[in-house]
Amino acid sequence: IKLDPYIRTQRRDWDGESAETQIWPLIKQVEVTLPKSELIPEGVVLVDIPGTGDFNSKRDEMWKKTIDKCSVIWVISDIERVSGGRAHENLLNESIKACQRGFCRDVALVVTKSDKLHLPEYLRERKVRNQAIQSQREAVLERNAVIKLQRNKILKEKLTRKLPADSKVLDASDLVYTVSAQEYWQQALLTEEETEIPKLREYIRKRLLDKKRRMVTKYVTEAFGLLLLTDSFNCTENLPNEFLHMSGLRRFVEERMQLLEKAIDQCFAHVVQPLQEGVRNARASYRRILGAFLVRSRGNQGFHQTLKAVCLKNGIYASRTLTRIDLNEAITQPIYDQIDPVFGGIFRAGKPTGSALMPHIDAFKHSLQEKMTEIGIRNGWKYDSCKKSFLIQEISAILGDMEEHILRKKRRIYESLTTSVQSDLKPCYEEAAQITGKKACERMKDVIRRGVDQQVAEGMFERAQERMQHQFQQLKNGITEKVKGSIATMLTLASSQGDGLYKELADVKSEYREMEKLHRSLREVAENAVLRRGMQEFLLKMSPSKVGPPTT
Repeated sequence: IKLDPYIRTQRRDWDGESAETQIWPLIKQVEVTLPKSELIPEGVVLVDIPGTGDFNSKRDEMWKKTIDKCSVIWVISDIERVSGGRAHENLLNESIKACQRGFCRDVALVVTKSDKLHLPEYLRERKVRNQAIQSQREAVLERNAVIKLQRNKILKEKLTRKLPADSKVLDASDLVYTVSAQEYWQQALLTEEETEIPKLREYIRKRLLDKKRRMVTKYVTEAFGLLLLTDSFNCTENLPNEFLHMSGLRRFVEERMQLLEKAIDQCFAHVVQPLQEGVRNARASYRRILGAFLVRSRGNQGFHQTLKAVCLKNGIYASRTLTRIDLNEAITQPIYDQIDPVFGGIFRAGKPTGSALMPHIDAFKHSLQEKMTEIGIRNGWKYDSCKKSFLIQEISAILGDMEEHILRKKRRIYESLTTSVQSDLKPCYEEAAQITGKKACERMKDVIRRGVDQQVAEGMFERAQERMQHQFQQLKNGITEKVKGSIATMLTLASSQGDGLYKELADVKSEYREMEKLHRSLREVAENAVLRRGMQEFLLKMSPSKVGPPTT
């Protein structure tokens, strides 16, 4: 109730009369911490953000950064607006873009107020007439099932056009949820399960457990590596007659790094041809796209202020009433249409393919671990050698951090096209924004047209292509430098002898055994999950009509 005047555009007091809403122009965001509850698992962060941005430039920038950090995006729309609404379609498109450029790996449509239905109207317009409807409840359930089927198909088609064919989100058993908060509490019409809110809660719980498992595995791996290093300084294998010949390992690392660099180059090369095709398409279609934005069927009435706002914000404008406008993105959309599937393929976390980046890094990791095991056996290490285990474990920790580093750079790479175009068109926007007086709207349009034509003639799209390729090159350099530096530090530590300061380190054998047990159990959980997914995929291929899609 206390928050209500700040988050509602209209509200009424308890006596039914209209109440005044509060204006809060200086507030960028509000955080509400809930007490521990069974309804929402501890650690879940639910973010309610403006659908397609905010007219306030600071909040609009926060909107974009926030949506790119979300691991799951729910597009929420009530039952009456879910079909055919322009705003709803824009929300879906923005969510799919977030999957491409950010951390998001899952998108779902949540249809609210699913208990609302006018029975006489529904029966009159009902298309499925092979079964009689006996009650309001049956009508609601039938309508909800139809909406789930229809919207699931539409959403999957949209995702298929933009994402790699093996993306996990495409295998999700549910992409659409029809929920009713009112019925969840009252259960006058629907049961608790039929409101699908328990299903959403389970969805959140599984996602949270998966994320926590990955985080715990990462922390345990790092801690286990440190304990192995500490324990290795007290091992008798550190004696001069049993030391590890690091020179051969260093040479092997250098050789594998060269192979990794070549593999990354080949991986990123897959985007070059789609980029070139996209640039050609953008050059051929930019006038049509620009015309669709500048030419208004109802004249310029009211459009002058919108156009001025677009120019003042360098081509981007989000208002309370209009659809989000991003002229830079619209002009570069033909390029994105070409590169989206390939771009998603490069950064996919699914099945390994020639265009995917992470499998090359995983292959590099496994080759180093195998070499360390081989050198350890050849030099007389025991199978459970502290030093060998430390090296193998630390390689997992170093390269395990690489995925997060890559995802952080992913957004900058993806947005480099629109950022480049926006930078080139900035003088044109600034000139148009200064125009006032008679026929200002038409003069602003002329300035924008001439400015875009000039920049295209001078190679605007080609520069955008070069900047994206440069961002890919920077990512490659960042990966190799980070890996080289971390492995060099690791080998230096591993080659240190157990004298001097190291003899004063505490005995950590009990902590080592405890961490080893934790690490082994986490590894077994991960291996079992992989086996389950493999079995589900096998059963799907053998009997697709009988077995449901694999769970994530």
